[in-house]
Amino acid sequence: MDIARRMAAEFIGTFWLVLGGCGAAVISAGYPAGGIGLLGVSFAFGLSVLTGAYAFGHISGGHFNPAVTAGIWASGRFPLSEVLPYWAAQVSGAISGAGILYLVASSASAFDPGGFAANGYGAHSPGGYSLMSAIIAETILSFFFLLVILGATGKNAPMGFAPLAIGLALTLIHLISIPITNTSVNPARSTGPALFTDSWALEQLWLFWVAPLVGGLAAGFFNRWLAQEGK
Repeated sequence: MDIARRMAAEFIGTFWLVLGGCGAAVISAGYPAGGIGLLGVSFAFGLSVLTGAYAFGHISGGHFNPAVTAGIWASGRFPLSEVLPYWAAQVSGAISGAGILYLVASSASAFDPGGFAANGYGAHSPGGYSLMSAIIAETILSFFFLLVILGATGKNAPMGFAPLAIGLALTLIHLISIPITNTSVNPARSTGPALFTDSWALEQLWLFWVAPLVGGLAAGFFNRWLAQEGK
């Protein structure tokens, strides 16, 4: 499959992830008083990546996340020359998804532009967690997310079940870390909403690039070592 078609798949898959996951958080989490809450938002993100992976994984690999692309490169399964094109498609898809969500959500009388599903720490952490807690959580959870992805898509893994494992892993990650950072583990997902939120989100965005990328790269190199041992 040529790079243009794979970039298109990454764009639309990341668009769907942001629209589905962040859309559930912005529109449905607290609506009305008994909205879907933390559990519902966690499943929305998991279902978004699960359905996106089944729809587009056979075209582009279904990364939808710069940290995933970096981790798969580090594992030796992806060419370095295609990392930046994938990142560009993912970030533009996330921004487009967040833009559509903003157009829809901002028409509501109770819309709050100060949150908009953005990721944050300290005063902007849903549970008031510190910068150090956010760094630890985002790095470690990104590490394990990539381990699940790399394990589920390995050549000896059961065929056809990878999207299910990946979607459930992302659901679990959200169940753990929504109170800490509103859950990123995905720099593109963080970038889209940050552009439509108050300035604090852009000021804190660096963390939601650095930590997921560090975790993803570490998992990729670790998985490469494990695979060599298996050989």
